[in-house]
This record gives sequence, structure tokens and C-alpha cells, in this order.
Amino acid sequence: TLLALHRLGVTLAPPYVDTMVADYLLNPNRRDHGLETIAMERLGERFGSDKEQQAQPQSLFDVDTGSRDHATEAASWLVKLEPILSNQLTEQGSLPLFTDVEMPLIPVLADIERNGFLLDVEGLHILGKELERELDRMMETIAGLAGGEFNINSPKQLATVLFEKLGLKPLRKTKTGYSTDEDTLTQLASQHDLPAQILSYRSLSKLKSTYVDALPELVRPETKRLHTSLNQTVAATGRLSSTDPNLQNIPVKGDYGLRIREAFIVPKGHELLCADYSQIEPRILAHLSQDPRLLSVFAKEEDIHMATAMEIFGLPSSQITRDMRRAAKTVVFGIVYGISPFGLSQNLGVPQPEAKKYIETFFERFAAVRALMDRNIAEGREKGYTTTILGRRRPIPELQSGDPTQRGFGERMAVNSPIQGSAADLIKVAMINVHKKLHAELPHVKMILQVHDELIFEVPDHDLEEAKRLVKQEMEGIGKQLGLSVPLKVDLGVGKNWRVAHP
Repeated sequence: TLLALHRLGVTLAPPYVDTMVADYLLNPNRRDHGLETIAMERLGERFGSDKEQQAQPQSLFDVDTGSRDHATEAASWLVKLEPILSNQLTEQGSLPLFTDVEMPLIPVLADIERNGFLLDVEGLHILGKELERELDRMMETIAGLAGGEFNINSPKQLATVLFEKLGLKPLRKTKTGYSTDEDTLTQLASQHDLPAQILSYRSLSKLKSTYVDALPELVRPETKRLHTSLNQTVAATGRLSSTDPNLQNIPVKGDYGLRIREAFIVPKGHELLCADYSQIEPRILAHLSQDPRLLSVFAKEEDIHMATAMEIFGLPSSQITRDMRRAAKTVVFGIVYGISPFGLSQNLGVPQPEAKKYIETFFERFAAVRALMDRNIAEGREKGYTTTILGRRRPIPELQSGDPTQRGFGERMAVNSPIQGSAADLIKVAMINVHKKLHAELPHVKMILQVHDELIFEVPDHDLEEAKRLVKQEMEGIGKQLGLSVPLKVDLGVGKNWRVAHP
């Protein structure tokens, strides 16, 4: 709405009341927070039957009577709904989150969408040609392994090649035949080279179609930029999501994934500044659990994954290998997401008993973490929801389910939601503070994207050093503002493209 008004030369001054965001805070698990849904639920009113037939007006003066009536009705609902929603937010304890975080965030998100991210379309075109050649080469290899050409995109033909021609053992049967999905091919890869080649082909083909081919089509011609929408009312945890296009899902691994990131660039005379919260979720875990060992690690600015590896393996740092540290990192982030021994064993490629021992050892060494998780699950079961540092609620009805699988899913949500949701709250406050400070002191520096724990800025060369200082200071200062028990650390990266600038 702010963007639409801006295009018409209208500036809407705060404070705002957005009914969609208000309903989202009250009902985060619901998908539809539209005005008609809210009005029907709370006022018992709905639009007239001609709603779908209304044409999009070209200007404020090109509006038919039906559309005017529709707009008038919608405006009247907003007036009626505001006190109702405000009262409900107050009763739930979410009004400060609404007024102090979610509403001030709206102009920040509007600016991000308006600013956009410059894209090197020609660079992606060149990469696309390169990928075409690579995919053709892979097809030749696949045909050689299969003993002849076939339609790689046909599950039926692929199943014939794998299970009849090559004689591999089928693992699962579906309604249409033997499965050739990713899990099946991954397991079959130990029997023959073809399944691994098929997986590589699918991965590269998807990379090409989803990013290399699609992104240039979404560039706005007048700006030569991608203008993503960051959505406040989608993820139940409080995280922002990105659509049209999704820029929070740009590959960060693999040579070709990194080549795609090279296409996200800045104009001449500018640098890309990326500011990434380091280990934000483990830090929030330390704050919420008040585990003395975790608090000590972060207070001393030690490496959390090295410290965890030393605890799990019972070895001094000098004897901890890279693989041990990697395993410890997987354990830490797995714990945050309520991982099971089976899930951890799959991630690490170790036997399930070994993975179980890692988890048990972690909880022995960091006992307050186990206590926190038990509290979160108990609270979720008793109240029906969990809360974040700033009071964001996440209803978890699955905790009451009679189905053990659903109940286990609910328990994992109860463990993770306060941590992930608190991280989301924290970075939203950081975005508001940084945005305000930049407008006052460095108005030519643009915030152009948020990717969960990372903020990305387009900075004129002459403002770079001051921007680095300001962004780091504001983002790290959120810890004290919100009363965290651990210091926050922000890593900065600078470059002419996203690959180089990512910390």
C-alpha cells in the first residue's frame, strides 16, 4: 500500500494500523489475513457479489461507481476493525510487538522493495549458455551409462532403464510404478553411477530454469533491478519471506550457485555491504536457557562449535579436527531445531547410536538447554502456544494430537519457535534502527535485502567506511536494547557482487 501511494505521490505518515499484520499476530498459523476474511469473522460483513468483476483503474479519476463503493466499504471496515484488533492484541499481550516492531517495519520493507537489487542480465545469459553445454555433456554421459538415449524427464522411462535394463533393485512402488524420486536415486547411487548422474543433471537443470533463466525475466526494465516483496504475514515463526522473486533462496553453495550470486551487483561507484549476525540462534539459545557454559563461551568470544566439539569428544582444542568441528556445528543447529538421533545420523552420515550419543553428551554438558526445551514443550502443551523474547505467540495445536508423529512434530516446533522467532524479532528491530539511522546520517546508503540473519546494503564508495561502522554498531547494539545476556557479533563483507561481499 505504501508503494502504491508513493507512485501516486502520496506519503502516508505513521503511526500505521495494518489489519493484515494485526490478524497475523493474532492468528499466525492462518494463511488468509485478507480484509474480507477479517471483516467476515469479526464484523459479519462481506463485499458485494460484484467484487470479482471490477476492473483495475488506471488512475484515481478512472474509477467506476462499483469500485468506489467497494473502496468505501473497505475503508469503513478498517475504521470498525481497528479498535477490535487493538483490544485483541492488548488482551494477548502483543500490542507492543505490533506498534513498536511490526508497524515501524512497514516503511523499511517498502523502501527495500522500491530500491531493488541490480542484476547483471548479460552475465546470467552467458552463464545460461555455459549451463546448456554442460547439460548436453551430462546427457551424453547418462546415455552412455544407460546404454542408449531416453527421456530423462520421464519417470516411467527412467524406471525402465534403472530396474529393467540395468537390473537395479527397486526400493519403493507408487501408484504409477517404481519410485525414481531424489531419496530413491540417492540410495541407488551406491549400486550404479547412473542415479548419481541423474541427480546431478536434475540439480543443474533446476538451477538453470529457476534462477539463470527466470531471474532476468523478472527485472523491471526501467530500473534494471529485481524488486522482491518481503512478506510480514506468511511465516508463523515471525520470519520474513520473499516472493516475486524469492531472493532469500539464492544458492550459496556450489560453483554454479556462487556464479549466480555474482550476477547480483551494484552500480559504478558503489559497493555491496553485507552484514550477517554470527551464530544468532545459538546466542539466543544461550540467553533463553541461561546455560552457564554457553554464556561463558559467548562472553569470552570463543568459537561455539569448537567449544561444543571439545565437550562432545572430550578432547582439547589442539586435537579437534575439522570434521569434529563440523559434526559439533551440525549438533548445535540440530539441537536448535529439535533434531532426532535418526535425523542427525542422516546429516552426519554416522550410525544412529553414535548420533544419539552426540545428542546425549551435548545435553549432559549443557544441562540448562535440556531444561529449556522441556519447559518450552510443557508451556506449549499447557498454554497452546510458545512465545519469543518480544512476546510473539506461535500456536502449536499439534502438541495435543493423539498421533505420535504429529505430537513429535509439535514438540520440535515448541523447541525451535522461541529461538527462531526471537531471532526474527531481533533482526526486525535492527532493520528499523539501521534504516532510521541511515536516513538521518547516510541518506544515499540503501538497504536492498534481508535474508534472515543478513542485511544487504548498496553503498556509495565515499560512504563505505562510515556505513560499515554505523551498521555494525546498530546491529550489535540490539543485544543491549533487548536485554540479552550474551553479546551479539556481526560479520561484515564488502564487494562488487553478492558472492564476493557475503561474509
